[in-house]
Amino acid sequence: MPTIDADAHVVETEHTWDFIPREGQKYRPLIVKPHGEADREYWMVDGRIRGLVRPIINPQQFEEMSRVAGRNMATPEATREMENLDARLDHLDELGIDVQVVYPSIFISPVADKPEWDVAICQGYNRWLADLWKRGKNRIRWVCVPPLLDIAAAIEEMRFSKENGACAVFMRGIEKDRLLHDPYHYPIFAEAERLDLAIGVHIAHGTPWLDDLLDRSFGGFWRFRMATIGSFHSVIGTGLPQQFPKLRMAFVEAAAGWVPYVLKDLTRRLAARGRTLPENPLKEYRLYVTCQTDDDLEYVMQYSGEDNLVIGTDYGHSDQSTEVEALRNLKDSGRLSDTLYNKIAYENAKRLYAL
Repeated sequence: MPTIDADAHVVETEHTWDFIPREGQKYRPLIVKPHGEADREYWMVDGRIRGLVRPIINPQQFEEMSRVAGRNMATPEATREMENLDARLDHLDELGIDVQVVYPSIFISPVADKPEWDVAICQGYNRWLADLWKRGKNRIRWVCVPPLLDIAAAIEEMRFSKENGACAVFMRGIEKDRLLHDPYHYPIFAEAERLDLAIGVHIAHGTPWLDDLLDRSFGGFWRFRMATIGSFHSVIGTGLPQQFPKLRMAFVEAAAGWVPYVLKDLTRRLAARGRTLPENPLKEYRLYVTCQTDDDLEYVMQYSGEDNLVIGTDYGHSDQSTEVEALRNLKDSGRLSDTLYNKIAYENAKRLYAL
């Protein structure tokens, strides 16, 4: 049966920014190596360090990380950066993956404070992914990044991206000084609905001062996962799905074990306001959640249903979410019937991303 990796990544390189239009090249991110950190490189944008480029990890280190974690986290540098696209596709064949939906890496942290920087950098990224899609035999589908500091430019990027293989729009639970459900974002939601693009709410953080504070938390849990979980809560609580009745949203890379807790909390809070949740909120509201192989899926599905869970590998990264063989491991675990596995590994993701 076919499979879709609902959350994979590409790691940006200097080559990525070759795709920034000529007039925007002055806004090109630069790579810097701070003194005393020989094993790390960072992006600098507009005079500020904006995030990790890549940890310099050799195959032996990847092997050791995988051994300690108890799951395969290793990806070759040329495939995670897609400098060798054929090798990436060959690796997908080895993993039994037919299509990967690719999210960015640099945008997991705030990238720009000024609209002109935001527009140029997003344009470069989106045109790079468009090129990869054209050469990738339709197996590399991708999530476009809108420059949200300029809504008109963001909508133009969404239209370009839809025409060039994008299947979703990247957003974060917090964007600058706005939460995901803020009316400022309504034009993005309306255009995504019109273009039949999903909104991919990936673990990330878009507020510089809060990002700096939460970076002190253990393992990035507050910084990344809590923003995604909170945005799911707010999307339902504020009635956003009813305002955009065809919009699909995915909450990506935060696992799925939190779904019962959040829905229970919403049930109590909404009751105090004279509202009730539908019998299956995720299906009714077109909300999807990526799960992990160690989630208690039998319990989670009592609340999520079986039609709105998807699974990803986090391909290209090396953190708590990464499991390069996640789809295969879920199948081999024997915990799910063939029907349920097919839904999580293919049918639900196909519906979510309109593939």
